Amino acid sequence: MGRIETTFDKLRQQGRVGLIPFITAGDPDIDTTLEIMHALVAAGADAIELGTPFSDPAADGPTIQAASQRALNAGATLDKVLDMVERFRQGSDSQEALGRDPDTPVVLMGYYNPVFVYGVERFAARAAQAGVDGVLLVDVPFEHQSEVKQYLEPHSVHAITLIAPTTPEARAAQMLSNAKGFVYYVSITGVTGTTAIDTGSIAQMVNRVRSISPIPVAVGFGVATVADAREVATFADAVIVGSALVKIIHENTGTPELLPRVSAFMQELKQGIRQAENHQNNI
Repeated sequence: MGRIETTFDKLRQQGRVGLIPFITAGDPDIDTTLEIMHALVAAGADAIELGTPFSDPAADGPTIQAASQRALNAGATLDKVLDMVERFRQGSDSQEALGRDPDTPVVLMGYYNPVFVYGVERFAARAAQAGVDGVLLVDVPFEHQSEVKQYLEPHSVHAITLIAPTTPEARAAQMLSNAKGFVYYVSITGVTGTTAIDTGSIAQMVNRVRSISPIPVAVGFGVATVADAREVATFADAVIVGSALVKIIHENTGTPELLPRVSAFMQELKQGIRQAENHQNNI
C-alpha cells in the first residue's frame, strides 16, 4: 500500500478521523513552507494538501487566491514546489533541525495549465521522485482525466477524485469506479473559504458517496472553525481545512508567532475531531 492507503487504514483501525491541512506552497516562501509542513505534522496532521501556485486559481476564494499570488511574487514555481517536497521527505542540509518525513502523505492541489506547460509525463515522474502521493487538478473534467492518469498511475501517484454537491449520482458512480487514495468531497457550491457549510446535507451526500465506493471520503472547501471540523468528523473519514489556516499564516508571516499559531490552530482542530470521535465511539 502507498502512504495514503496506509494512513487511512491506520486511522480506520484506530477509530480515528484524519486531519488534512491545506497550505499554499511558497507562501510566504519555500523555506518557510517547509517549516510549516513539519510543524503541521508535529501538531497532528495526518496528511498535507499543498496548493501549487497559479495565476488564475478559479476554484479558490480570495484568501487562497491572494496566497497563490504572494507565492508567485516570491518566486515559487512547480519545480521549486517539487524540490521542497523532496526536501520534506529526505531532509535538508540547510535546515537540518527539521529532519525528514518519509511517511506523511502529500497531495498536490492545483490546476492543469502549470502541469501542461511543465509536461505531464515529466511532471508525473518528478512528482513521484519527490515523494508526492496524490494530485488533484480541479479544472480537469472527468472525461479528460485519463490524459493525466496515464502518466501518474505507472508511478503510483493517485489522481484524486473530486465530487461536488451538484454531481449527479450516475456521474458520481462513473467517477468513483476507479477512484484511488481518497475521495475529496466539496462541501459547498462555490469557491473555497467563502460560504458556511450545511453539515446535515453534506452528511447525506457523503453517505451517498460511501454507498457507491469504499474509498475514504475527505470533506473540504468550507471547513473553517473547530466547530465545523467537529461536525464534519462525525461522518467523514478526514477533514480538510484550508482558508482559515492560510489566513493564520499570512497574518503571522515574519513574526516569531507564525509556527506557534499554526500549531495551536491545528491542535484545536484535532481536539474538536477527537470530541467527535469520542461521541461516535460512545453511541
